[in-house]
Order: sequence, then C-alpha cells, then structure tokens
Amino acid sequence: MHRIPSEPKTNPQFGTAVSRRPIGVFDSGVGGLSIIKVIQQYLPNEDIVYIADQAFAPYGGQTEETITQRSQYLVNSLIEKNCKAIVIACNTATAVSIARLRATASIPIIGIEPGIKPAALRSETGVIGILATPQTLKSTAFLDLKERFTKNVNIESQACPRFVELIEKGVFYGDEVKSAVSDYVAPLLEKQADQIVLGCTHYSFLTNEISRLLQGKAAIIDTAHPVVVELERVLDKHHLINDSVLRNTLYFTSGDPYKSSRVMSQLLGNNVHVYALSKFFLEE
Repeated sequence: MHRIPSEPKTNPQFGTAVSRRPIGVFDSGVGGLSIIKVIQQYLPNEDIVYIADQAFAPYGGQTEETITQRSQYLVNSLIEKNCKAIVIACNTATAVSIARLRATASIPIIGIEPGIKPAALRSETGVIGILATPQTLKSTAFLDLKERFTKNVNIESQACPRFVELIEKGVFYGDEVKSAVSDYVAPLLEKQADQIVLGCTHYSFLTNEISRLLQGKAAIIDTAHPVVVELERVLDKHHLINDSVLRNTLYFTSGDPYKSSRVMSQLLGNNVHVYALSKFFLEE
C-alpha cells in the first residue's frame, strides 16, 4: 500500500519540511473530486489525501450535530496525519461547521460556499437561482450570505436531494438525471433566473445535463476554481507551496471501497484505488 506522505515535525505550522506534507480534502462523498481535479490542475506538485465520508452521506440530510461531529473527526484525523492544510470540499459541512473547526485547528482550513456574490454581480434579470442541499439552505451561514445580497437581486433557492443520490450511485446521465434536472432547474428558469449557482460540489458533475436544459438562457456558477485559488493564496502566504516534482493522491472512504473505486474512477477519468478509512490509521 502507498504510504501517506509525511515529513519531520521541524515546525508545527510553517517551513520547508511542512511544505511537503499533503493537503487534506474531505467531503460527504465523491462530490469533492470536483475540487481535487482543479487542485491537480493548478497545484500539480501537491500530495493530497482525500476522504469521502460515505457512511454518513449525504450530509445534506444529516443534523447539524452529526455534520459537526463528523467534520471535526475528519479534520482531527487529517491533522494527525501531518496534513499542512485542509479543504472542506462540501458546502453543507462548510456552512454548518467551519467556524468551530477553524477555532481549534492548528493549520489553515479552506471552505466552500455558494457563489451568490458573482451571480448577483452578473445577473441582468435581477434573479439568481441556487441549487443546494436542504441542510445548506437552512443553515445560518447560508441565510446570512443570502441576506447580504437580497437588496440587489431576488434569490430563488432550490433543494436538490436527488442529485447527490444519483452521483453517489455513479449515475451522471440518462433519463433519471434528465428528470431530476428538469424538476429542480426548470422552475428557476420560469422565475427568470439568469444565473444558476451550484451550491454543492456534487452538482459539478451534472453541469452538462444542466447546460442542456438551460440552452443558454442562464449561466452556471461553479465555485471549484475560486476555492483552489484561495487554497493557493493561503499556501503561498504561509510558504507551504510544494516544489517537489512528485505527486501522490490517496483516496479513502468510510463506505464501500469497491463501489467508491468504481464511481471515483468514472468521475476522474482514470483508475483509482480507494481504501477503507480504517486503513488510513494504519498508515505510518
């Protein structure tokens, strides 16, 4: 089995040795791979440890207490394995728990939130649509974010529980996907939304089907790239950019490793092996 990259603890936060430690990324499932793909594109020298917490997916249907507990557990686990920074590749986990996580973490934590600001700035009709999980839409963080822009635009929110279920099963196209996209997106178009915000990392993998329905009537706002830009900024600020030419990405799941390997390989376009999360703690 591959070893998780680690370096001598010459400095608990900064320095050359720390810069060669991996970036930790977690999500409730495979949605965070949309962030992984961008990290690999723009930060090609970085080692990555990805955890899909699929035994508790989707987070969008969990209580805030469960989401916070799982997020804290995963952050602690990644810190124990010498990760130099952590990306919460989940809008729901970010909205519910990032403030608490940052309050106790010894390393930078980068979150993700729906791109309401760019959507509001670009909208010509004054109406934007938000696709997100039920838990994200009722979170205090989202409601506060929404409140900041309601004076300028009308924000229409749409919960999309079927999207995550489909993607976690490895269903990215076909009649079932088209039906779900129509059910969730068509009402936003009817309300004259000209910007559709993807408020969950899973939804990035349905961009093609959503675009087909939109037919140019609205633009799609995906925040995967801005998140990685922020990650790079934070790493550079703390002198944590890895200049090594080697890169290794390890994948773990709290769910079924065989099923996860199949779905993740489909999404990434190459064969990957996903390990059981229990083996994460055996890596030394």
